[in-house]
Amino acid sequence: MATTDRQATTLALAHALSAAERGLAVIPLSRSKLPALRSPHRDDPAPSPCHGACGRLGHGVYDASSDPDRIRELFAAAPWSTGYGIACGLPPHHLIGLDLDVKTGTDSSAALRELALRHLFTIPPTVVVVTPSGGRHLWLSGPPEVVVPNSAGRLAPGIDIRGAGGYLVGPGSRTAQGAYAAAPGTAHLAPAPCPRSLLRLLLPPPRAHHPVPTAAGGHGQGLVQFVLAAHEGQRNTRLFWAACRAYEDGIGPALVTPLVDAALHTGLSEREARTTIASAARLTGHRP
Repeated sequence: MATTDRQATTLALAHALSAAERGLAVIPLSRSKLPALRSPHRDDPAPSPCHGACGRLGHGVYDASSDPDRIRELFAAAPWSTGYGIACGLPPHHLIGLDLDVKTGTDSSAALRELALRHLFTIPPTVVVVTPSGGRHLWLSGPPEVVVPNSAGRLAPGIDIRGAGGYLVGPGSRTAQGAYAAAPGTAHLAPAPCPRSLLRLLLPPPRAHHPVPTAAGGHGQGLVQFVLAAHEGQRNTRLFWAACRAYEDGIGPALVTPLVDAALHTGLSEREARTTIASAARLTGHRP
């Protein structure tokens, strides 16, 4: 490893440990801004959802910790790390990240100001991280009983939301695009509480009830709810796993429509959902 890379790793670890002192859970990131440790399940023919229960490293944001020894262990396993990610949605701050992008050609800051005027809220003084492209990450804290999902452009063009299951690139990280840094005068601040009217905008609309055929029973309803709870990045995996279990338990045909409906509500297209379910049927020896 080049000296500059070793220095970047050392600095990233130092910044990550400093963030942990503030109660923030962190993971090492590579220069691509992705988790530095690859999934231990990447070669499994049909990986089942695992959030670290297997005891191995490489589960992305689910590896995140504020324990210094654990953080050192993570970085030791990924000596190529040049940055760190801060997990959102976890106590004590229940962090919510507003990612104001400038690469899309839209004025995301103006879009946020317009939303604030229309819905009567003000962004309080809080941590602001400047990205290499000139964008900004605004850190807010949410109430512990509310789960804010990740979204891209749903709030407004150019504004992505990092919530439960997501992470923000921490200040002091170096990536292929450049360095992330706290905006002057904000590094010492704690994440400010998210305004209530903004919080309402960040939550998805209530999901419709999805009746499950009586023949599928409670287990079928549980599989549907498992798909409905998927965050972005988990949707196909959860749907595939649920469909496999349904076919293995003999309720696959009865559960196709409820599973497709659930997948649509997570953001998958009907074609994607039906293709995934058909793959699960073939894998388990059934005709789609």
